[in-house]
Amino acid sequence: MCLSMRGLAVALLLVGIPDLLAGQAVETGFLNRNVSVGGRTYRYQVYIPPSYTSSQRWPVILFLHGGGERGDDGLLQTQVGLGAALRKKPAQFPAIVVFPQVPPDSFWAGTPARVAIAALDRTAEEFQTDPDRIYLTGLSIGGNGTWYLAYRHPTRFAALMPICAWVVPAKEWDITAESVVPPDSGPPYAALARRLRNIPTWIVHGEVDDVLPAEQSREAFAALKAVGAPVQYLEMLGTDHNSWDPTYASPRMMNWLFAQRRRY
Repeated sequence: MCLSMRGLAVALLLVGIPDLLAGQAVETGFLNRNVSVGGRTYRYQVYIPPSYTSSQRWPVILFLHGGGERGDDGLLQTQVGLGAALRKKPAQFPAIVVFPQVPPDSFWAGTPARVAIAALDRTAEEFQTDPDRIYLTGLSIGGNGTWYLAYRHPTRFAALMPICAWVVPAKEWDITAESVVPPDSGPPYAALARRLRNIPTWIVHGEVDDVLPAEQSREAFAALKAVGAPVQYLEMLGTDHNSWDPTYASPRMMNWLFAQRRRY
């Protein structure tokens, strides 16, 4: 082969590389990822549905786990709640799901909240996501985190689904995390409602929850309803703290979630 023909062959090969890479299959399922915040690296998981393709924009769920899944392994947070539901019925969740993890003895406030947002941002950079269909949900301390993140990012999410959550920690709880509503904002439920009045919200709580009683979810619902917010409240009769399994297993509730779009 003469020099000019060899150069032409190399040029054609280089032109074809992007097309070859574009045709490669994208890895799906639960993927290990990490993000750096404040000079420290945090592990998280991102779930990519089997039908994922970069030719369309995908809705995203940011899931905040409960107290029992705290750690630094980057895995435990996918075992309870939304991750467990995904494994049982993946077809019910046509979305990318981000699973950050709270360090031991921490809550979804301050740095862990920033880590969750950083993981969400990184996912948007890596995959084709729809900025108008980003949903926030969490259970127990993750329900509290749902209120916390939504309060600080009220234009980011298309819908909220806090499950067995609290807004104000009881005096007897040994919780020193940053409050959902800053102390100088006035009565917390009224301030929460003013801030989140434009976000479709479905609050869920178990009627006989003896870990986090339903009163705070009732108060949050009443405050949001009073300002005309698009809010629903489901109190599951006879259900204890685990109101998340029936929630994430419900096609009706998941269909509602995916039907919401950002209003800003």
